[in-house]
Amino acid sequence: MNTRMIVCLFAATLLPTAHLAKAQQTGKIFRIGFLDSSTASGMAVMVDAFRQELSKLGWIEGKNITIEYRLAEQKTERLPELAAELVRQKVNLIVATGRAPAFAAKKATNTIPIVMTGFPDPVGEGLVASLAQPAGNVTGLSNLAAELTSKRLEILKDAVPKLTRVGVVRQAGGPGGESPVLKYLRPAAPVLKLILVDIECEADATGLESAFRTAKQKQVGALVIGGGLRFFAERKRIVELAVKHRLPAIYPYEKYVDEGALMFYGTDDADLYRRAAVYVDKILKGAKPADLPVQQATKFEFVINLKAAKQIGLTLSPEFLSRANRVIK
Repeated sequence: MNTRMIVCLFAATLLPTAHLAKAQQTGKIFRIGFLDSSTASGMAVMVDAFRQELSKLGWIEGKNITIEYRLAEQKTERLPELAAELVRQKVNLIVATGRAPAFAAKKATNTIPIVMTGFPDPVGEGLVASLAQPAGNVTGLSNLAAELTSKRLEILKDAVPKLTRVGVVRQAGGPGGESPVLKYLRPAAPVLKLILVDIECEADATGLESAFRTAKQKQVGALVIGGGLRFFAERKRIVELAVKHRLPAIYPYEKYVDEGALMFYGTDDADLYRRAAVYVDKILKGAKPADLPVQQATKFEFVINLKAAKQIGLTLSPEFLSRANRVIK
């Protein structure tokens, strides 16, 4: 190995820590606000992915950054005050995880940079001017919710060919207007000859129990489980209820399958949080949100759990199973 190559390799190893060293020399510690509607335990997987990526980029908690966590503990109505609290704390940037937190952060400030993750339709809902040119203080990542939600309904129909009535279990509350999951499913349902049954509920034990009883009473044959981090935090309970009531269901996050869910189709959400850390890195280094295009999800997976299918008495065809990226046996 020649001297020039050795120098280049050595320089490469120093790049991730260069900004850290500069921050330490100047004594600058950046404050990141993290706004979420869920719970600490429910968000642990995503937060770990975010923090690990920040660390790889040279941002170490307690050395050159601090993270101010504000979690609504499943109570969306708390988000506006939590967002206002972060503004009063004079954070340098706010990471807003999902639709309701992003709206709350945007309402609280039009100057502090906001990095959103997993927002369904930021242009259509007026959060940013366009994907290419956000124009304001918000940028980040969209999860293509419209396309993914419609695809989940199609997959559910293929899994249960005789299906006619589908329950849409979704979180109560959130910003005004029509529920995004229903907005995306309504055009797709008639094409698949399906009737949608709206089942809105609170993301707690009582609300979820009631939702599944309603599904049985209304004779739905399968379920689409809505997105949202409050549901994600209750994923184990939701999966157990689906098994208890012997209802096939498709879920929006892969971690549901780890808890025994039947099927998942969607984005790699941990990847979205890692990519959010890249936005944070760029903004803390001087980039403006308005100059950073909103990116869309790029990694998608379809996972089937045959153990769950057996538990509810569902037989899946070999052709259907061949479409999955991963089959749990």
